[in-house]
Amino acid sequence: MSTTVSPVHSTNDATAEFPTPTARPAATIVVFDGQCRFCRGSVQRLKRLDLFGQLAYLSLHDPEVQRRWPDLRHDDLMRNMLVVEPNGQRYWGAAAFRCLTRRLPALWPLAPLLHIPFSLPVWQRLYQFVAQRRYLFGRVESCDSGSCHIPR
Repeated sequence: MSTTVSPVHSTNDATAEFPTPTARPAATIVVFDGQCRFCRGSVQRLKRLDLFGQLAYLSLHDPEVQRRWPDLRHDDLMRNMLVVEPNGQRYWGAAAFRCLTRRLPALWPLAPLLHIPFSLPVWQRLYQFVAQRRYLFGRVESCDSGSCHIPR
């Protein structure tokens, strides 16, 4: 299992410490806001919990995201974390976190709570509440040309 970390393509993101899809081609990909300290801290925790190297990471600001998925809109990525499974299945926001609770053994204790039938809308509202306020939890690293504006 390789733990090699590839550099990111965007010079504005401080995400070079995260394994990329190039380093882990068979991994589930987590697309997150690499310019947000709160988001990077959350991904850093995921990285520590990923004992078997199942995840790779891309900042939504990395040009690689648009190269891989040209149909994705920047505004959608600013609203929600995205998890892309190796088979191409996509999960957004709270559903993305639910997916990770099935993927990482350290998160398995949360899975039953997050998978209560009909509870996803509640988790999504909670996710959106935090996501809309994420820049209040930590300074933004670099925010040129309005790239850090979170659409409503």
